[in-house]
Amino acid sequence: MTGLPRLQALWRRSGATVWYVPLAAALFAASLVYHDNGTELGGLPTRPFDSLAFAAIALQSLPLAGRRRWPVLCFALVSIGFAVDQLRGYHSLAGIALPLALMSVASRLEHHRRTTAIAVSVAYVPLAVALHRIGPGEPPAEFVTFYLAVALAWGVGTWMRHARALEAEHRRRVAEDTRAAERARIARELHDVVTHHVTAMVVQAEAARYLTSAPDRLDQSLTAVTDTGRRAITDLRHLLDLLNPDHGTEPRTPPAGRLLPLVEQTRRAGQPVEFTEEGTPAESAGSADLVAYRVVQESLTNALKYAHGSRTSVRVRHGEKEITVEVGTDGSGSRTAGLSGSGRGLAGLRARVEVLGGDFSAEKQKDGGFTVQVRIPSGSPS
Repeated sequence: MTGLPRLQALWRRSGATVWYVPLAAALFAASLVYHDNGTELGGLPTRPFDSLAFAAIALQSLPLAGRRRWPVLCFALVSIGFAVDQLRGYHSLAGIALPLALMSVASRLEHHRRTTAIAVSVAYVPLAVALHRIGPGEPPAEFVTFYLAVALAWGVGTWMRHARALEAEHRRRVAEDTRAAERARIARELHDVVTHHVTAMVVQAEAARYLTSAPDRLDQSLTAVTDTGRRAITDLRHLLDLLNPDHGTEPRTPPAGRLLPLVEQTRRAGQPVEFTEEGTPAESAGSADLVAYRVVQESLTNALKYAHGSRTSVRVRHGEKEITVEVGTDGSGSRTAGLSGSGRGLAGLRARVEVLGGDFSAEKQKDGGFTVQVRIPSGSPS
């Protein structure tokens, strides 16, 4: 983090208080050095600085250091110093602190804003009357003009408060959208993991019912069920780790380059699968690798559910700039009893692929089979 972002972060952490302290000190010093350069209200002749002038300058400038945390108190002290400054005719440079303090009140005050504005306006009246009486008799228009200028500072502070509220609302909406997107992503991952593993377990358990007369094959089938359950638990633990704020944001799921265990698991569930993988998975494939894995996983899950026992082919090709996946299933198989789909799997895959700028198609063939074809641009980090 360098430059402007670092300054913005420092500003937010310090609450901007650290910047007001040198501002107050600089205004105090400048007011002592430069005489006859400040606000002149009422037309009183300028008087040389004395001990009371130093007190008036200190009251106007130094409270600015706390104008963010105590805006009303800051404005009250600055107003007293300003009144002394004008009634005594010092006309110091510190008079510019008045609109700054009033701007802070308008920007930071949360309650009784209208009451405060009325109180400030009422308090200005006796000051204007006193200056008019002891001065050379400046026209009332001068006092009205000064009041309007100070009211402009109140308006600027109100605008700053409104802009800050809009920014806070924008950050809140962005945070909500981010949380919603994260929940949706985790939900998709859970859907893929649970659906695939549970489908495989159901199919393997159904097959085991007919193997009671073949103890060896029954033992293999039950072992496959156990292994599938363990893998499901492992994947679920990895996904639930995402809910830990200290955990990384990417799920620890095997990428497309490690599809063979997924294919073997489907074969053990009784689905004949022909698997072909061309090319070498790129190290920087990013989310494309994970999405390709999910496409194969969801397609094999659907093959187990809707075409159990049908010949299924999986072809994955890793190119320099894209990954292509094609999964086809014949229509001669049988639907597994007790399993039905919600349609969310393919819709979720389509959304994932389109987010990465890829192409997705899932079509039923004339012979009753089903083919999923996907092209995913590789190298996308998220």
